Amino acid sequence: MEIINKKVDGSLSGSRLDKAICTFLPEYTRSAVQKLISGGFIKVDGDIKDKNYKVKDGESVEISIVPAASLDIKPEDVPLDIMYEDDDLLVVNKPKGMVVHPAPGNYEGTLVNALLYHCGSSLSGINGVIRPGIVHRIDKDTSGLLIVAKNDFSHRMLAEQIKVHSFKREYEAIVYGNIKEDVGKIDLPIGRHPKDRKKMAVVYKNSRRAITHFEVQKRYTGFTKIKLILETGRTHQIRVHMSYIGHPLVGDEVYGPKNKIKLLKGQCLHAKTIGFVHPRSEKYIEIFSNLPKYFIDTINILQSKSL
Repeated sequence: MEIINKKVDGSLSGSRLDKAICTFLPEYTRSAVQKLISGGFIKVDGDIKDKNYKVKDGESVEISIVPAASLDIKPEDVPLDIMYEDDDLLVVNKPKGMVVHPAPGNYEGTLVNALLYHCGSSLSGINGVIRPGIVHRIDKDTSGLLIVAKNDFSHRMLAEQIKVHSFKREYEAIVYGNIKEDVGKIDLPIGRHPKDRKKMAVVYKNSRRAITHFEVQKRYTGFTKIKLILETGRTHQIRVHMSYIGHPLVGDEVYGPKNKIKLLKGQCLHAKTIGFVHPRSEKYIEIFSNLPKYFIDTINILQSKSL
């Protein structure tokens, strides 16, 4: 077990305990931190506190990190479209339909299974055996670029860039309806859906600030192709934000319309560009990926209907 000791400073005074811990451990998700708190692995001045406890300037926080339980996650020779690789990291172009990391019902054929085969033991261990090397995620039905850390040093440096919003993430999507504005910004908090725990939603309680920028690239009859830039990276952020403003993603079976258009198959969301400062060389790297076939096919269908 690893013990981490931190001191609360003035900038965090008055913050909820789980939020303060997320600041101390930027590579951990809020839900992971809350599990540590509820499990009694975090103490404030020697006492176990609730996640809602408001920390005070000068308090000592002790965090006990328990090694993840061993799971039999097997390496699999699954093809990977690697866009960049060196001794510290690699960038993968994930196909639509591939799950990023193992979960109940999906312990085989995931990106992690493929990474274990390709990299062996050369993956960061910060997120445990379930998510080795995974710095950030994209949904199963989202295609595109994902960065993977090969060591803990790179993982921490990349996670910090994501935390301070210097890690560039650009997506392209096709949404229902014609967006009137050429550019826009959606600044709405996202949290767990109050009635459906498997979904996220725009909520103002127990939520986190989420900011998405969009720019119209092409308008079709009843649809719009847009570029999106993530300023934050909440779960299902783009899907939730676009649905909330009345322009859900084409093919989104969770946040989109119930009466889906059968001609348009698949969720049209692609992580097209990422940019970051390399953890070791400190040089800025920007990587692009082409739109996949399913996305181009949808564009062609919409283009033919708009002529």
